[in-house]
Amino acid sequence: MIRVLLVDDHEMVRMGLAAYLSTEDDIEVVAEAGSGEEGVRLTVELKPDVVLMDLVMEGIGGVEATRRIREQCPASKVIVLTSFIDDEKVYPVIEAGAFSYLLKTSRASEIAKAIRAAAAGEPVLESRVAGKIMARFRHGQEAKPHEQLTPRELEVLKLIGKGKSNQEIADELIIGIKTVKTHVSNILAKLDVEDRTQAAIYVHTHNLG
Repeated sequence: MIRVLLVDDHEMVRMGLAAYLSTEDDIEVVAEAGSGEEGVRLTVELKPDVVLMDLVMEGIGGVEATRRIREQCPASKVIVLTSFIDDEKVYPVIEAGAFSYLLKTSRASEIAKAIRAAAAGEPVLESRVAGKIMARFRHGQEAKPHEQLTPRELEVLKLIGKGKSNQEIADELIIGIKTVKTHVSNILAKLDVEDRTQAAIYVHTHNLG
């Protein structure tokens, strides 16, 4: 039996997936999570074979949740199930350790097939995602760390490069201080730097200011 955890902040999506997967003889939905944080916690607790992960959620989101799951429960395969196909969503979550990438427009049978494939150690990539990755590989375009950042994170990084404090960044971008701290944490992780000083140096080294 393949044990699956559903992570999506839309209850109706989880209900629909759970209802379909419950009809499959070899798949068991062991739990559902409505946030990335809860998804990480339940993965650590239940150690499912496969995690179906949404990308855009409140809190840490699918990219960071995937990264934490890969660090804490490497045996659990993360299948991204999202509505997004743009580069700023695809590459960061693949880098974070997602095993497969599907769109929510996929047929239910395709999702079940991808779950079985992941459990067998075989990744499944939506055709357009596979095309993006192959194109980058063919052209030898090695992604720079800052290319993993979202547009908002890039804005925050540039302000860090200008020596702005978290409160000053919050005021300038009209966002909450907690949101700024989350962005800063994500930026440091994606750039693989230890602190704001190194992040500021990165800005000037790569002429991002």
